[in-house]
Amino acid sequence: MNPKTNTNIIFFAIIAVCLNGGSHYRRLQAQNTPSTTVSENESFIEGKLPEFLTSGKANVNSLLRYEYADIDSFGGGPDPKESNALTLRTRLGYTTGNLAGFKGMLEFENVTSINGEDQYNPAGLNPESRDRSVIADPEATEVNRVWLAYDNWDTQFKFGRQRIVLDGARFIGNVVWRQNEQTFDAFSIRNNKLLPNTKLFYAHLFGIHRILGDDHPAGNWESDSHIFNASWKINNALNLTGYGYLLDLEDSPRVSSSTYGLSLDGKHSFNEDWSGNFKAEYATQSDYGDNPVDYTAPYIHTILGAAYKKVNFGVGYEMLASDDGEIGFSTPLATAHKFNGWADAWLSTPANGLDDKYVWVGYKFPKEIPVKIIYHDYSSEDGNQDYGEEINMIATKKLGKYFSLLAKGAIYQDGDAGRAGRTRYWLQVGFDF
Repeated sequence: MNPKTNTNIIFFAIIAVCLNGGSHYRRLQAQNTPSTTVSENESFIEGKLPEFLTSGKANVNSLLRYEYADIDSFGGGPDPKESNALTLRTRLGYTTGNLAGFKGMLEFENVTSINGEDQYNPAGLNPESRDRSVIADPEATEVNRVWLAYDNWDTQFKFGRQRIVLDGARFIGNVVWRQNEQTFDAFSIRNNKLLPNTKLFYAHLFGIHRILGDDHPAGNWESDSHIFNASWKINNALNLTGYGYLLDLEDSPRVSSSTYGLSLDGKHSFNEDWSGNFKAEYATQSDYGDNPVDYTAPYIHTILGAAYKKVNFGVGYEMLASDDGEIGFSTPLATAHKFNGWADAWLSTPANGLDDKYVWVGYKFPKEIPVKIIYHDYSSEDGNQDYGEEINMIATKKLGKYFSLLAKGAIYQDGDAGRAGRTRYWLQVGFDF
C-alpha cells in the first residue's frame, strides 16, 4: 500500500476512535453519573468540540508559473526538444483550533498543466515528451499535509505528514521551488524553552513524499531516518547551530548517510547605512543504513556579505567533498535548487565532489523591486576539473498583502565535466492567504 495512503488511514482512524470513544464515554456517564456531569459533557459536545473544529484557520496558496528549459542533451536552440511549461499549483488547507492542547491539519495540493505535459518533460512521466528538457512539475492531486499535534510542557509533539525545513533547507527541506512540495511522514518533537535561547528539534522520518508525485516510480521513499537539530542564539548578532542527520533511505540506499555539523551565523549593523553578515559551516558525512559504499566526506560553506543602503554584495564558497573520486557528499532531502545555481546542473553531487565559488550583487530599485545577480564558478573537489560557470538573476515584487511577482533566469555553461549546458527562466505570480 502507498505510504501516503497508510498515513491517511492512520490519521482518520485516530479521529474516528477519539470521536467514537467520546460517544461511548458520554453514554456511560449519562447512565452512572449525576445530571451535572451529563451537562458538562453536553457542554463539551455542543461548545468546545465545535469551537475546536471551527475556530481554526484556512489557508490558500496558488502559484501560476511559466518555465522555459533548454538542456543541450535534449536538443537546443530552435530544436523543439526545448520545454515550455505553464502550470498552476493550488493548495487548500485547514488547521483546527486548540482543544486541551490538541490540534490538527489537513491540506490538499493540486498541480495542473495548462498547456499540456506534451510541451515539457515532467520527469519522464509523459512518453510523448521524454526527449524534451526536464521540468519536474508533473500533474498531481495529493494530500500534501495531514497531521495531529499536541502542545504541552513548552513542547510540541506532531504525528503525520508535515513540512520540515531546517537550516535554510540545505540538508532538510520542502523543495519549495517546485510546484509539488516535498513533505514527510514523521513523528517530530519541537521545544524552544527547555534551555535558554535554544531551539531543539527531533524527528523520525518514516516516509518521504517527493516532488515527482505518487505516479512516479521514485515519487515516494520509505525511510527509517532520525533528525536532530539544536540552535543557540548566543546574542543578537550570533547564532550557533549543531545537527545530526541519520538518513536511512530504503528506496535509495546509495544516498543513505550520517551527517554531523556545526554552523555559526552572524550579522552586525555598523551604522544606519552599513551592515555585514557572515556564515561559517563545517560538516562530515559517512555511509549509513544500507549504503553499499564505505566513505567519509567533509562539507564546508563560508559566506561574507555586506549591505550599503540599497546595495548588497558578497562572496561565498561551498565545498561538497569527494572520497577519492568514488562518491561525493550528498544532500538528498535538501531544497537543492536553492544552492549551486538555479540551472539545476548540480542537484546531486558528482563522484569527484563539487567546489562552488560565487559572488553576488543586489540592488533595491524604486517601487520596492529588489534585483540580484549571482555568478558561480564550479570545479571538482577531487581532480581539479573545470566544471564550468553559471550566471543567475532574479527580480521580485510584492503586490499588497497576498500577491507577489517573480522573474528569474539561469544560464549554465560546461567546462570539462561533460555536463550539458542549459538555460532556464521563469515568470510567475503567487497568491498566499
